[in-house]
Amino acid sequence: MLKTMQPVLVSPAWAETAAARLVQLTQAGAELPAGCYRLGEVNGTRRPYEVDQGVAVVSVAGLLVPKLGYIGSSWATGYDGLRFQLAHAFADPDVRAICLDIDSGGGIAQGCFDLVDWIVATKTATGKPVGAICSEEAYSAAYAIACAADSIAVPRTGGVGSIGVWLMHWDYSRMLEEAGLTPTIVQSGAHKTDGHPYAALPEAVRAEWQGQVDALRQLFAETVARARGLDVAAVLATEARCFEGPVGTAEAVRLGLADAVLPPDRAFSALVDHVRENQ
Repeated sequence: MLKTMQPVLVSPAWAETAAARLVQLTQAGAELPAGCYRLGEVNGTRRPYEVDQGVAVVSVAGLLVPKLGYIGSSWATGYDGLRFQLAHAFADPDVRAICLDIDSGGGIAQGCFDLVDWIVATKTATGKPVGAICSEEAYSAAYAIACAADSIAVPRTGGVGSIGVWLMHWDYSRMLEEAGLTPTIVQSGAHKTDGHPYAALPEAVRAEWQGQVDALRQLFAETVARARGLDVAAVLATEARCFEGPVGTAEAVRLGLADAVLPPDRAFSALVDHVRENQ
């Protein structure tokens, strides 16, 4: 039996969109969105990113998932695809810096923090700067990835943050009862069906899940604090708030969660200027 629910790193306002995109991803025979190509189609004559003035532009868009198998989608991004693109960019002699073009409300927790640690280690080893440019938002898992960069720019109408974790349980028991249906679960292993949706969530399972999301939030806060030079307690004190709009983005800069409030084009120009000055 599959695990009923994975911890997710998405902003609350984006949850419905994320759920819809998860459905799209799991539909049998789903076609690739226009402009996408599978990782296996990349060869030595085709870069998996655009290069503009020596800067590789890598998109982080839509729902973030551990494995997607293709790149170029505006509604979903796989951590596997990001690692693939970034590995090529870090090794590309024509690339002097990398721009993470981020517009995402977050995604699945699994694989996110390992990717962040890998980006930090690889950029240090190669000496290539990485800039995160929000166009428009970087929440939760997307913000974790942004923190792997040397700088984060967010437009005044965008947003960053949502440094937290949540996990949802659905209880269908009353609906089934009203429909005259009674599920019978035969299991082997005391915890095999923990959290199944056909009954109320047992308190012991709730407590275990709470421990899981608390531990992941702690890992999230430690990752942000280490990358941004902040105190872990200060990051936790944001209580997973989304810093959005002109007031919120300015506060994010004040708190050290972002470096500048800039529209994407000006943020990219600043990254290009930084590369030229340090050639």
